Amino acid sequence: MGRVTVRHKVRSIDVNAGSEHTRPDTLTVEEPLEIRVGRRPLTVTMRTPGHDIELVHGFLVSEGIIRSREDVLLARYCEGAVVSDDTGQEQNTYNVLDVTLAPDVAAPAEELTRSFLTSSACGVCGKASIEQLRADTTWQVRDDPLRVGAAVLAGLPERLRAQQRSFERTGGLHAAGLFTAAGEALVVREDVGRHNAVDKVVGWALLNGRLPAGGTVLMVSGRASFELTQKALMAGIPCLAAVSAPSSLAVEAAQDAGMTLAGFVRGGRLNVYSGDHRVTTG
Repeated sequence: MGRVTVRHKVRSIDVNAGSEHTRPDTLTVEEPLEIRVGRRPLTVTMRTPGHDIELVHGFLVSEGIIRSREDVLLARYCEGAVVSDDTGQEQNTYNVLDVTLAPDVAAPAEELTRSFLTSSACGVCGKASIEQLRADTTWQVRDDPLRVGAAVLAGLPERLRAQQRSFERTGGLHAAGLFTAAGEALVVREDVGRHNAVDKVVGWALLNGRLPAGGTVLMVSGRASFELTQKALMAGIPCLAAVSAPSSLAVEAAQDAGMTLAGFVRGGRLNVYSGDHRVTTG
């Protein structure tokens, strides 16, 4: 596995104090991960190394390619991905992961592969409309009985931040966490890409027999985009909460699916944009 952080020398300038000095800084690592299915390239995403197996499983769930852990026979790093280090020794970069699907699972269509490669690492995973999302969703969340207190939702950013180990050192990572209605953290994952952090969470849920993830809340450290809403819905998560704003399409998708969507969850406050019947007060 590659490094999550690296050290780099920086020139630090304080304009107000009229001072400057040189010091080491900790940076978040960003490297490409090529995902292959049956040895055929599917997509490339820029990610922070770590929990790559979860990321790949979550990505395949989000795109409707797999629905259960049994749909994947094998996921392994390709031995051929090597570079030379400072000593001239060849080292595996662990930046190419190949997935072997079960015999009864259809391989991604060729046009889907082309779409992924065209949008290389941008986080736009080929979904152009809410109608397509509705057609692809495996599990429905509209009737999920989840009820969560507003006070619990308001406290999730702090609980998420408490488990962001790499963020404390770099300040450059997004986080996503899956929580119970009582605010218990089931899993928290970090990544330079918010979509990758969510894929890691969804992959964890798949590999641990937690899909569909009914009765849970997905808390994300950034904004709530359509893409993150899509990923939550594909995992059967009935509630998405975000520290920042949601997009208009994210709200429309949440309303269409009967999902609870909360934004600006910070400082003891939150806005509920969809599914407010699940959020209780008092």
